[in-house]
Amino acid sequence: MKQLRHILSSLLCGIITTISLTACNPDEEFHDTPYGNFDALWTILDERYCFFAFKNIDWDDIRTRYRARLADNMTDKELFGVLAEMLYELQDGHVNLYTPFDVARYWAWFEEYPTNFDKELVMKNYLRQPDYQIAASLYYRVLDDCNIGYIYYGSFSSGVGDGNLDEVLLAFATCDGIIIDVRDNGGGQLSTAQRIAARFTTDDFVSGYIRHKTGPGHEDFSDLYPIEQKSADENRMHYAKPVAILSNRGCYSATNDFISVMKNLPQVAIIGDRTGGGSGLPFSSELPNGWSVRFSACPMYNTDMQQTEFGIEPTIAVALTPDDVANGIDTIIERAKQWILTGE
Repeated sequence: MKQLRHILSSLLCGIITTISLTACNPDEEFHDTPYGNFDALWTILDERYCFFAFKNIDWDDIRTRYRARLADNMTDKELFGVLAEMLYELQDGHVNLYTPFDVARYWAWFEEYPTNFDKELVMKNYLRQPDYQIAASLYYRVLDDCNIGYIYYGSFSSGVGDGNLDEVLLAFATCDGIIIDVRDNGGGQLSTAQRIAARFTTDDFVSGYIRHKTGPGHEDFSDLYPIEQKSADENRMHYAKPVAILSNRGCYSATNDFISVMKNLPQVAIIGDRTGGGSGLPFSSELPNGWSVRFSACPMYNTDMQQTEFGIEPTIAVALTPDDVANGIDTIIERAKQWILTGE
């Protein structure tokens, strides 16, 4: 197991290291001009982006079409517009171009779908604001009409410690089950996702796979490396009764991974909508003019060795209904309660 951890540690360190421009091609130099910055961006993605083949993207054709729109005397904002539109073709929420005046982004992975979440409704009618408790970034309480614990967690960027998890699970120790609501959680730290998942298993298990680029070709990848989900230490609180994870299209990146991991556990059901995806581990680089680009560099897979870039299907698909929302009811929470209490 130490050998596996060493392999993954080395792999992740290599992934996180920022690519220098000369690393793409030692013989190629890019200048701070519209054409130089375009070529630098296109080449960085060409050699390091991980989903060209998976998404069937013709990156050469995209280069031809967008490079034809350049001009030597174009302004920074005009250049940004061309580059942003080119990156949009990747349809990847992990792809961003950062400038002092704007950020190129792709948000259609959640904006073009029903939200299936009303935070105000949840805070008022389920957490019963201000009666809920807060442990780090976990909002929690036992629901009023049943013996079920409810946790709302809005971002894996907000840290949660082992002591926080002990307190929450101790509060829910006699509950019939737990609902963990991660709807609209756009991701954050994978380590936090793993720390929470560790409380719902007493055995270490392979939770998925990862691989990395080995060359500049679009299909130059290493073999799949297993990723291990470890159980928390024996002296920590664990929970083995039913757990419902609530999902919607706003679940992305580390949240997508958390749901993928939790779906392996026999006492867990994913309830709600398909997640937003985002399984490519992000990587950063810089253009000659100082603008930075982030993109997906290493694909991650579930235990069936299938990519989850386009999201994860729920165990039980259910959407908020307008009538329920009008009556102050969250359809997805109610369905989760039903599953915990009846198994159906």
